[in-house]
Amino acid sequence: MKINKSKFYSIYFFIIISAFQLFYSCDNSEEKFSPIKQDMVESVYASVIIQPDSLYNVHSIVSGILEFNFVKEGDLVNKNDLLLQISNTTPLLNTKNAKLAFNLAKENYEGSAAILDGIKDEIIAADLKFKNDSINYFRQKRLWDKGIGSNIEFDAKKLNFRLSKNNLQLLEGKYNRTKKELLSILQQAENNYKSSKNNTEDFTIKSAITGKVYELSKMPGEIVSNFESLAIIGSANFFIIEMLIDEVDIVKIKENQQVIISLDAYKDEVFEGEISKIYPKKDERNQTFKVDAIFTKSPSKLYPGLSGEANIIIGTKKDVLTIPKIYLTENNEIKTSNGLKKVITGLQNMEFIEVVSGISENTIIYKPK
Repeated sequence: MKINKSKFYSIYFFIIISAFQLFYSCDNSEEKFSPIKQDMVESVYASVIIQPDSLYNVHSIVSGILEFNFVKEGDLVNKNDLLLQISNTTPLLNTKNAKLAFNLAKENYEGSAAILDGIKDEIIAADLKFKNDSINYFRQKRLWDKGIGSNIEFDAKKLNFRLSKNNLQLLEGKYNRTKKELLSILQQAENNYKSSKNNTEDFTIKSAITGKVYELSKMPGEIVSNFESLAIIGSANFFIIEMLIDEVDIVKIKENQQVIISLDAYKDEVFEGEISKIYPKKDERNQTFKVDAIFTKSPSKLYPGLSGEANIIIGTKKDVLTIPKIYLTENNEIKTSNGLKKVITGLQNMEFIEVVSGISENTIIYKPK
């Protein structure tokens, strides 16, 4: 069978043209990019959690039943504002009894019906008798020294003088002992009252800071124990950027380094901060160190627990060859018109990565599917 060469070449040419058009069409449908040179910033990656400054869990040092909440979630509070009231019937009665005992002890020590006043009156009377007996004794002694008077009369005056003196001394001693005893009873009663009052105050939970109530964990009627968190309080306006840094990177981190932050709640925005605190203890569970930063450029609204990621700037490089990170495969390969090509990478940020070797500025690369 004879083949028509002219027809054969026409069909061959059509196939070649069609294949070229198909390739060209596919090639045009792919996203492509030419590597660019730019300054690159060296950074350390960190996961981010946003938390209010001075955030703390409110605990009670006593157990009982929650009587009522003075606040609700979202309320602003000042330091020492009332937060929660725990039922305190027994401690309240103890406080009242302690106050009664304190008032009684105070009345006995200082009041108009004080025990000491009675002893004072006895001392005054004893002092008058002692002075009178003293005058009589020394008058009789002078007469006796001159040979005037009887021995019996002299001895009687002398005895009265000594008895009066001893009685006065005994009453003065009794006054001093009673005063010390009453003062001791008063101080003990005062201490008991203060202690009982403090115990009663322990059933009323107050805020330790000025801030916002972010959470209330218990409802009225529920049992409260001293190891459970009852509420969460933190700053209303000042937020901390909490970051976890891998142990291989922690030595590169210093205070005041710039931090670039992206938050899941703000997809298309980038924020800035700086390192404010580096915690020296490593978390053995995840082999990371905790680092805090503060915002220098922050979102308009922040909430506790917002998450995201950050890059801590530790250095820069000038005029390096870069490509978008989305053009690099998991195996560090780049798709070119000649197929996949292995490259060596260097610094990277959230969008671009440095290509140290493997391609040039003139290489056209394609976005992998």
